[in-house]
Amino acid sequence: MKYPFYTVVANDFTAVDQLIIGSLSSRVPLVEEISGYLIEAGGKRLRPLLVLLAANACNYKASKHINLAAIIEFLHTAMLLHDDVVDESDLRRGRKTVNAAWGNPASVLVGDFLHSRAFEMMVEIGNMRVMEILSRATNTIAEGEVQQLGNIRNPDTTEANYLQVIARKTAMLFEAASHSGAVLANASEAEEKALQGYGLHLGLAFQLIDDILDYEGTTADLGKNVGDDFAEGKVTLPLIIAMRNGDDGQRAFIRDAILSGDISEMAQLLSIVKATGGLQYTSDMARAEVDKAINCLASLPSSKYTQAMQNLAEFAVARRY
Repeated sequence: MKYPFYTVVANDFTAVDQLIIGSLSSRVPLVEEISGYLIEAGGKRLRPLLVLLAANACNYKASKHINLAAIIEFLHTAMLLHDDVVDESDLRRGRKTVNAAWGNPASVLVGDFLHSRAFEMMVEIGNMRVMEILSRATNTIAEGEVQQLGNIRNPDTTEANYLQVIARKTAMLFEAASHSGAVLANASEAEEKALQGYGLHLGLAFQLIDDILDYEGTTADLGKNVGDDFAEGKVTLPLIIAMRNGDDGQRAFIRDAILSGDISEMAQLLSIVKATGGLQYTSDMARAEVDKAINCLASLPSSKYTQAMQNLAEFAVARRY
């Protein structure tokens, strides 16, 4: 928690960690073993952070935002477990993925456990609008996952299709986190819309930077293998723009690389993506989304929480992991 956007809700974050640990108890030892492994792996936990910041920005005084933040983290972790199976990933957060360590069946089933535990905890909160937001979000995310699957190794993926996927698959949970935090706090309609928009634009910026880091990052910083997304056949914005702007030879090279997934070609691929403006275009779009996120905060009362959200948005585009 070295960043100021964590420290303003440090006590809340400690309570969330304690609730997460307490909520992972199970009569099945393997569930607890794998759940403990996931908790030890840590992660940025930006989505639960959004719940805490949004609720506090709306002057929430009760404690159910702690439960809501834990729910969001469980939903996110469940989705990561399933993603790693689909993508056949073997490294996340600097350590073996659950599917690499325990196998695909355990990864899928513990993901199901976390998902169902999240919905149990939702019922305990007792807020139907929060349940509506989160249930809609999980459905939309599943649609985004399936839509992305249809784009695998498809060199003809369009920018519009890519943006649809990341809005559904990544930005949706950011949006749901900040939106549900506002709803829980009984925010005004204007505040609610502002925080919903903030989460959406922050989530889009976050994914755009992730897609740049798949080419420019390092395994040590990212905690996963550089080029993983490309190797898995994901056609992201830097490649789409390189295909649009490149000459015939560059387009042919990119098309062959997408179809083959040959990671040994990453150096030349990166050179083309840079030369054709793919990385710059993606970076510029991420910056524009962050500006939109920050503009959403203008309709909220100024506080240390809204300042933390502004700092978080800036972090989203400056980060290297």
